[in-house]
Amino acid sequence: MAIEKNAKSKGRNAAPRSEKLPAEPLHGSAICPVAKKCGGCQLQGISYKKQLEKKHQLVKECVGDMRVLPPIGMEHPLHYRNKVHAAFGRDRKGSVISGVYESGTHRIVPVEHCMIEDERADAIIATIRGLLRSFKIKTYDEDSGYGLLRHVMVRTAHATGEILVVLVLASPILPAKNNFVKALRAAHPEITSVVLNVNDRHTSMVLGERNILLYGKGYIEDELCGNRYRISPNSFYQVNAVQTKVLYEKAIEYANLTGKETVIDAYCGIGTIGMTAAAHAKQVIGVELNPHAVKDAIANAKRNACKNITFYNEDAGDYMRKLAAVPKEAREKVDVVFMDPPRSGSSETFLDAVALLSPERVVYISCDPHTLGRDLDALRKKGYRPKECQPVDMFPYTDDIENIVLLEKTGSREQKREGSAKKTVGRPEIERTGKRNESKRKSGDAQSGDRGYQKELRKVRAAAGSRRPQAAKPKSGKRTH
Repeated sequence: MAIEKNAKSKGRNAAPRSEKLPAEPLHGSAICPVAKKCGGCQLQGISYKKQLEKKHQLVKECVGDMRVLPPIGMEHPLHYRNKVHAAFGRDRKGSVISGVYESGTHRIVPVEHCMIEDERADAIIATIRGLLRSFKIKTYDEDSGYGLLRHVMVRTAHATGEILVVLVLASPILPAKNNFVKALRAAHPEITSVVLNVNDRHTSMVLGERNILLYGKGYIEDELCGNRYRISPNSFYQVNAVQTKVLYEKAIEYANLTGKETVIDAYCGIGTIGMTAAAHAKQVIGVELNPHAVKDAIANAKRNACKNITFYNEDAGDYMRKLAAVPKEAREKVDVVFMDPPRSGSSETFLDAVALLSPERVVYISCDPHTLGRDLDALRKKGYRPKECQPVDMFPYTDDIENIVLLEKTGSREQKREGSAKKTVGRPEIERTGKRNESKRKSGDAQSGDRGYQKELRKVRAAAGSRRPQAAKPKSGKRTH
């Protein structure tokens, strides 16, 4: 998704990066004719600046008492989706249509052009609609079970320009498949691979388990933070090419790696976060339940000559509990855990495993502020203190927002160094944590010999009356879940 090598991590106290925001061509009424039926772009009709403000407030309400930085937005927040899925069917007149399911239903809303999808993908899907008529290929009917073509998925690589087309069929047999592919590539020579995916089950899942290669390699390759990745039809890969680089750079910065750490990349997918971290750590362990993703991850490590990363095809929580069960003297200490769970958030089993392994830092990447807030509450109870949250807008014009949260274990060496540094500063900054035990700890530090700190603490409290300073206090403590 990106070409440049990941820059060296900046200091934690560096000012938040400034992003240029676009002119407001979409300010005002919705410009998409199917916006209300589709429901995919919930924030149409709202300027992009207002969208970021709205998302910032949502995150603050969900994550509780911690510092939440302003979201990092896109300069050009259109046509960013590198994975486009279209359902195929027929309208009342019998004409072939393709598009998205109407919100909450399985009725297809015809879509010609989408403001957030890759334009090359939309053009390819339009061509396939025409080819179905020429080759007399029937679309699949969910009610009767009759027909052949169910979906088309197009994946595009931002850095390399490669394009993968996945034809999802109810049967492994595509009539005149060679001629069909030849006609498709004649219209779109930029296509580098075509795969037939077999989904013969009555299910709401788009892809089946079986892939049949029709043209090319069967996958595409893209670049991210200096590494090259293989992306297969079933692999998870972030949908926004530009913002993924921003997201991973911030995650590595929060991890504060020195080259001596053992890192676990939980829910690792095809290994993108883990391999980015591997350049800065002693060793990385990637854990992923999806076997297709693990296969790609292993191939990616070999392709990039990344020798200090190992992948396991297991449930992340189960793997970590097994690791924690090994006596401490017989296993290497885990220093940092990256976790990037699905939208539903992490499981109680996984969070228990984190507490058992007791890493000094946890970097939590989440695409749902509500489940993030729930999991942060659980981690607080298990001895982890959320320090900072950086939202990254991966999904402009939708309700969704990606977030990165740094958590540190209470009493970790990092926090002790911070406490020590505060004692040596003439006029320390007082930070609101919202925790009574944190207040007692700071008071205890002052009473243990630093009268200057105690005097400064009294001054700040007196200036604010009976309350702590409000500078770092979130505007709202309301929880939406």
